[in-house]
Amino acid sequence: MSSFLTIFIFTYHHGMRIEKITHNKKRYLDLLLLADEQEDMIDKYLEPGDMFALYDDDLKSVCVVVAIDDETCELKNIATYERYQGRGYGKALVKFVTEHYSDQFTTMLVGTGDIPSILSFYESCGFKKSHVVANFFVDHYDHPMFEDGIQLVDMVYLKKRIDRITIG
Repeated sequence: MSSFLTIFIFTYHHGMRIEKITHNKKRYLDLLLLADEQEDMIDKYLEPGDMFALYDDDLKSVCVVVAIDDETCELKNIATYERYQGRGYGKALVKFVTEHYSDQFTTMLVGTGDIPSILSFYESCGFKKSHVVANFFVDHYDHPMFEDGIQLVDMVYLKKRIDRITIG
């Protein structure tokens, strides 16, 4: 049985490049754990999801997108190494995936903790609050999780229209 590695490389602006990762996704686990600190939760979406890595000389950010249904996909994980945060890499990756999936889906969801700085980031990328899943982090994680000194309890979902009519 022969196996081969398919690499999809998208040249992005200002020398950035984005690669679709199709094999050995776990090699990025250290970065994925920055956004979702429980490995068994990552395992639920990593293989069925599409993974992208953003490089600007070296690796800066990764994300995973999963199809929910025929019209909706979800950005399940996006993480940028801490030393590169605040430099636009996460925003560039969000812009890329919303454009990349605009031919396949009409809506992209993202779920996150109720943390003002994170909600502000997604809102700056064009997402709007959609709904809340009460006690998500308490019910699905094996330990209390904190972000910016705040315990995560509820999952806040945001959504964005991504079809060509709204972005093009």
